[in-house]
Amino acid sequence: MKKIKLTAYITALCAILGLHASAQAHVYASNRDAGKYVALTFDDGPHPIYTEKILSILKENNAKATFFVIGKNAESYPELVLAEFNDGHEIGNHTYSHPDMKKLSVESIIEEIEKTQDIVYDITGKKPEIFRSPCGVYSDELVEAIENIGCKPILWSWRQDTKDWTLPSVKSIVKTVTENIQDGDIILFHDYNKKGSPTPEALEIILPKLAEKGYSFITVSELLKIKRGEIKNETAA
Repeated sequence: MKKIKLTAYITALCAILGLHASAQAHVYASNRDAGKYVALTFDDGPHPIYTEKILSILKENNAKATFFVIGKNAESYPELVLAEFNDGHEIGNHTYSHPDMKKLSVESIIEEIEKTQDIVYDITGKKPEIFRSPCGVYSDELVEAIENIGCKPILWSWRQDTKDWTLPSVKSIVKTVTENIQDGDIILFHDYNKKGSPTPEALEIILPKLAEKGYSFITVSELLKIKRGEIKNETAA
């Protein structure tokens, strides 16, 4: 195997997974043409405690976000998915059960995705248009299959993995985000953790700090639509 110098997380991850260049171009981890806009993303929810706290903090800071929901959690807490949707946030697909993707066939994964598509549609009246694979696992075949059901494959910006699911300190999460922020980043958080969560407290610090730096918070789909030199007219939230 040839040794390749990798300069971005998405390239590194895709190379590790064996994605060809054509498939790499279809997996999104940022939009460097977006200027002072970033996307906050939350995986694995909804959670009956932390999701509500996060929604409240987002509203207080005029921030919009993207929630990559797990289908079985959406089934358990449909009112929270609807609250996310009604507050203007984007709902993304994160499979039905958060399986070990390396152990499933593409057909089985698509079943998980389509089941979650239907669950979200039944709650909100709209199917997700973006998908994030658990642990960021993709293959050429999976990328093609995801696009065939009408979703864009999403990762996160390589310096913006807060690892909040491991229960780091609030200070550590704040430092990861605020000291590494770049225009057009997609930031990875989680809103579901059975052992507690430092994320809401960290968000209360992060959002004002990033706002002071001139950043606004929009959904992943909004972020990806911004083209070079384009300025969003509406207030991001």
